[in-house]
Amino acid sequence: MALAVGTLPEHATEAASRQSPPEGGSEFTPLLRDIKGQGLLERRTGWYMRTIMVNALALAAVATGMALIGTSWWVLALAPVLAVLGARTAFIGHDAGHSQITGNRSVSRAIGLIHGNLLLGMSYAWWNDKHNRHHANPNHIEKDPDVAADVLVFTSEQAATRVGFRGWLTRHQAWLFFPLTLLEGLALKLSGFQDLRRQTGRERVVEGALLVAHVAGYVTLLLTTMPLGHALAFAALHQALFGLHLGMAFAPNHKGMEMPDPDGDKWGHLRRQVLTSRNIKGGILTDWFLGGLNYQIEHHLFPSMPRPHLRLAQPMVKAHCRDLGIPFVETGLIDSYRQALQHMYEVGEPLRADI
Repeated sequence: MALAVGTLPEHATEAASRQSPPEGGSEFTPLLRDIKGQGLLERRTGWYMRTIMVNALALAAVATGMALIGTSWWVLALAPVLAVLGARTAFIGHDAGHSQITGNRSVSRAIGLIHGNLLLGMSYAWWNDKHNRHHANPNHIEKDPDVAADVLVFTSEQAATRVGFRGWLTRHQAWLFFPLTLLEGLALKLSGFQDLRRQTGRERVVEGALLVAHVAGYVTLLLTTMPLGHALAFAALHQALFGLHLGMAFAPNHKGMEMPDPDGDKWGHLRRQVLTSRNIKGGILTDWFLGGLNYQIEHHLFPSMPRPHLRLAQPMVKAHCRDLGIPFVETGLIDSYRQALQHMYEVGEPLRADI
């Protein structure tokens, strides 16, 4: 059974999207001026304080529930809840890394270390380094680490070099994508520990100590609240659903969108961010589930914009793109997954044809 193959909506306007910016000024500057004029870059510290507090109380409530019903298999019902709260925690760390919560770098780092290293076992320094490189050159095959050939590949050139087991993965990557995200939570933790070799001095000590503290605290929580069998089942379910949730949040954003030609036209900031990103339609529930990443275009244009302002900025960004004739891609959540999987399916097509 094959995925439906067809022309992606965003590729229908490829000619317009690749048009070079007009000379005589930046396309981004007028939009930036309007956004600043509306106060949308001003931080919402109170909103974030409430969000952090509610998340912390919810995590404490789950831990309490684990202690109260840990001897019963019903404790497994709390694993999906903890996975969802883990994603909220990751979103807070993400926003701290972009200085959305506060302009104080030390405070941002402290928030990131608590929510990343301590609560999730994910290295804040590793994530920031990787994520900032992605933001600077989204979907750029040579500069964006998120589209580097690894378990998955995103271009036919990458696919052409795959043989053996990796070739099998590439042939079936569209079908394997969501199952593979079940391992994403563990992969992110492992990457954080591996990155300690890159870090030096005090950063390595602090990051490493908090990562170890997370592992010790997580294992202690499980073994002191439930029998070993329950603990193993809880950990497996929790980590798998946590990875799946993150995969569902990140998958719609860029996969299947424009990939700048390293030797081609030089795009300005506006086109580089808009043409490589996809927004997801929806309301408050979508905003909550995806942590504001459904406004991927606005987030990439204004990384330090507080999460609650992204929805307010969208009409201005959309109108500005319309005036310039730049495609603004926005679709539903299910269709975004279809487009992303379709792209991965098409990338693997040459390897299937060789069988």
